[in-house]
Parts: sequence; C-alpha cells; structure tokens
Amino acid sequence: MTLIQLNYFITIAETKSLNKAADLLYVSQPSLTSAMKELEKELGITLFFRSGRGVTLTNDGAEFLLYAKQIYGQYENVLEKYGKGSSYKKKFGVSTQHYSFAVKAFVDMAKEFDMSQYEFAIRETKTAEVISDVSTMKSEIGLLYLCDFNRKTMEKLLKSANLIFHHLIDCQAYVYLWKNHPLAEQKSIRFEQLDGYPCLAFEQGDNSSFYFAEEILSTNEYSQMIKANDRATMLNLMVGLNGYTLCSGIICEELNGSDFIAVPFCDDEKNPNSTMEIGYIVRKNTVLSKVGELYVEKLKLYLGIVE
Repeated sequence: MTLIQLNYFITIAETKSLNKAADLLYVSQPSLTSAMKELEKELGITLFFRSGRGVTLTNDGAEFLLYAKQIYGQYENVLEKYGKGSSYKKKFGVSTQHYSFAVKAFVDMAKEFDMSQYEFAIRETKTAEVISDVSTMKSEIGLLYLCDFNRKTMEKLLKSANLIFHHLIDCQAYVYLWKNHPLAEQKSIRFEQLDGYPCLAFEQGDNSSFYFAEEILSTNEYSQMIKANDRATMLNLMVGLNGYTLCSGIICEELNGSDFIAVPFCDDEKNPNSTMEIGYIVRKNTVLSKVGELYVEKLKLYLGIVE
C-alpha cells in the first residue's frame, strides 16, 4: 500500500467517478484502475461498485475510507509542517455549533494565509454533524459545549467516534436578545420573566436527542418555541418577534452587529444555570496541521485564554 494509492482512492471516493478522479490527479484512467485493483488485491476486499453511472463505495470501502483519510491526512500535515515547495492545495475545515466567535477566529486565521493555496471550509451545523464531520475527517476541528446535563451522553458519543474534547472556556448562561427587547434593560433575567416571549433554539433534526441542544434548559416547557437553522434567521426573529435564546454570552459585535445584547440569566432551584464548558474536538492520535494550530491560537486569543 502506498500513499499514492491512498490519494487515488480518496479522490475516487470523493468524486464518485474514475474519469473525474483521473482528470484531477493528472493520470490516465487505466493507470487509476490498475492502482485500485492492486490495492484491493493487497487488502483482500472490494472497495468500489462500478457501473455506467460511476463508482460507489462498498461497505468495506466506506470503512477503509476513514482509515485512508486519517493516514493521508497525517501525511499532508507532516508535509505541510516540514516539507518545502509542495504544490498541492491544502484543505482545512471547521465544523461548529452556532458560535460567532468560532467564525471570527476562522476569519482571523484565514487572513494569515494565501487563500489561493488552500481549500477552506467552515460549517455552522447541528451538534451531531459536528461530531460526524470530525470523526469522518470532513473537518479537522469541531466546536461544541458540554454541561452537567449532556456531559455523560456527549462524552460517550465522542469516545465511540474516536474523538477527544479539549477545554477552552467555562461560561455561565446568558439571555441573548435584541437591544430594544422589553427586558433588555434588566441587570439579570429570571426564567419566569421570559414567559410570553418566544424561546428560540437551533434545530437539531427530527430524531435528535435533546442532549444535542445548543441551549441550556432544553427540556423545560416553553409556552412559545421557534426553531431555526442558522444564526441570521435567529437574529431576525429576535428583532421581529422579541424572541430570545439562552447562550454563552460570548458575542462578536464585528460579525453580529451591535443590535443584540446578552443579559445574565438568574437561575433558581427549578432552572439551574448550568456551566457551559466550550471546547474543541479532534480525532485521537492526530497531529494538528499548521492551519489547525493557528485556528486554535486565534480561538484562545479571542476568548482571552492565557497559557
């Protein structure tokens, strides 16, 4: 098995076409086919189903793809860190829950690179997809939070996905709302004061566990509840409907504007203010790329983390 074969295999799996893969790799299709047959013979498995419409991964092929990406990804990271004059276009991706500070750190990181030499991606997405993206190496880094309520379940999921959680910062919950909301002038807000205003939450999918919720008190009963898929819609609902959400209180005005504020949430026995432990996840036994290391540095810088 060679690194060239792994690169060929990954490219075919991503393009789902021998012709497209051959064009991207600048090799002939017969050479590509021959390399894959040799790899299949060495592994003792069939990697692809071939048809007139292209190629699809077998179950064995899908499983092997995870290992291939991990091995080849580590090779690229080492080459990026120590190699000179490499010409391939490097990839870097982040998957995150809906945190503006994660986007801000991404912006600050990207500014320090020649973006024509990279394929950058940032994905604000559902909690389960953050875990899946990092597990399958679609993204190198993922950002999410743990708390007393979800910790046991989330740590079990991370372990089964071969991921490690790295702590960044602990936050108490805040009520995030429009600056002209009737409660905006309060020094703190109790749960009962929010009754009558729509609670906004990020949608996690029809069958998602409430352990995936991005907001604390996800199991509470709300008289009004609206779910959204993205931050822009969430902000519009705050303005148009006087909606609110419970969040970390870390606001990036540069990206979200100055029309929104975070007011401390005042807890009680029925509605505890659970500490939100925000951190990033990566695959076990991996070396962060140069870009990944800088992204983590930018996260810590923005969050005021001193080491």
